[in-house]
Amino acid sequence: MHGVHDIWLFAASGLLLNITPGPDMLYIIARSTMNGVRAGVAAALGIGAGCSVHIAAAAFGLSAVLATSATAFTVVKMLGAAYLLYMGAYLLLARKGTAKAAASPAASARRAQPGSELAPRTTLRAVFAQGFLTNALNPKVALFFLAFLPQFVDGGMAGAPPSPLAFLLLGCIFTVNGTVVNLLVAWGAARLGSLFQAGGHAGRFARWGDRCLGALFLFLGIRLALAERG
Repeated sequence: MHGVHDIWLFAASGLLLNITPGPDMLYIIARSTMNGVRAGVAAALGIGAGCSVHIAAAAFGLSAVLATSATAFTVVKMLGAAYLLYMGAYLLLARKGTAKAAASPAASARRAQPGSELAPRTTLRAVFAQGFLTNALNPKVALFFLAFLPQFVDGGMAGAPPSPLAFLLLGCIFTVNGTVVNLLVAWGAARLGSLFQAGGHAGRFARWGDRCLGALFLFLGIRLALAERG
């Protein structure tokens, strides 16, 4: 079907990868517990959009440039690492403002509404963009798709390269499955976060939430900066 084989095996393998905890899932959990289910959904959709960039790059051969060019890999890697380090430092330095906003009467009223935003300074657009950029600027994700997808793609006739449509089909299946998993994680994490917030400790929760999220970004930035192509 469209140059694809063992599609059910691919879907099952992809689902197992999607439910394995990783940086993307940790980001969704952090945003959902701190900012509510809508922010978790925005984070999940942003990560899905970032995956789509890598899938398109793999389909049209752009990811191969990262696999073969040390310069291209390093440039993308350092851009991603710089963004993660910047966001980590920003969240750690801005935590006092977050605590005051979360402890305000207006924020307390919003917390009584299911799925509402818990930290008004964080917009859904910003959460989506953070999820998108942390995924799209990670060259290791591009190399993963470049190694994983071809295992389920048929070679073209007479030695011709595989059709980009096959890569796009598999990528859509992987991204849709992953987004569904991430949306469920966002819903569960938001419910858990609302329990913590209900105890009257919203300011402290927001302060520690920003610290944890900032530390996560710093860790991911350092790890990405030290990453190798192999």
